[in-house]
Amino acid sequence: MMPKFDKKKRLYRSSKDKILGGVCGGIAEYFDVDPTLVRLIWILFALNGTGVLAYFIAWLVMPINPKHKR
Repeated sequence: MMPKFDKKKRLYRSSKDKILGGVCGGIAEYFDVDPTLVRLIWILFALNGTGVLAYFIAWLVMPINPKHKR
């Protein structure tokens, strides 16, 4: 039997923990990990060449978290 979840988890860009666009901060909030770790992993992808394009696509697609005040 599957457990019931009361809350639907959504992926948002972070507006309180951001350096460039809040993508890494939002991913870190979603997975409840340190944003520095996500940024380091993202740098490894950026060195490969795919990370830069993926970051900008995520920046365009991911909405800003409405719970964060600007």
